[in-house]
Amino acid sequence: MIDSLRNLVVKDFWLKLFSLALAVLVWKFVNEAVKKQLPPARATEALQPLQRQTFLRLPVVVMSSASDVRSLRVDPSEVAVTIQGDPDLVEKVLARDIHPMVDLTGVESARDLGKRIDVATPPGITYVRVDPPEVEIIFPTRQP
Repeated sequence: MIDSLRNLVVKDFWLKLFSLALAVLVWKFVNEAVKKQLPPARATEALQPLQRQTFLRLPVVVMSSASDVRSLRVDPSEVAVTIQGDPDLVEKVLARDIHPMVDLTGVESARDLGKRIDVATPPGITYVRVDPPEVEIIFPTRQP
C-alpha cells in the first residue's frame, strides 16, 4: 500500500512538476486577463498604443449595378471618417486611401431611403466612426 502511494508521487516526478508549473502559469495569465476584463484575443492589442486620425470632407461613393444608369443624389455627399491603427501605419494613410461608400445594388426605387455608410480602409487600419453614419439617397422625380 505504501509502495503504491510512493510510486504515485515519485514516478515521473519531474514531468508532474513541469505540468503543475505550466498549469499555474496558464491560470495566472487567464486570471490577469479576466481582471482587466479584456478578451484573450485583444490582450496583445492592449500592449500596443493606437493612434486615431480624422479625415474630413471625404466624398461618398455610390455603388450600383452596371445596368443602373439612374442619376441620384446622396445627402450629405461628404462625410468625416475617424480611423485607428498602429501609429506608423496611420501616419502614412492619405485621404485618397479611405473610401466611404453606399451600396445600392438591388435597390430599384424608394423614397427617402437612408443607407448606412461602409468604409474601406488600408490593411491594418480600422475605422472607428463615420459622421454622419447614414446618408439619404434622393432619387430624381419622374416626369410624366
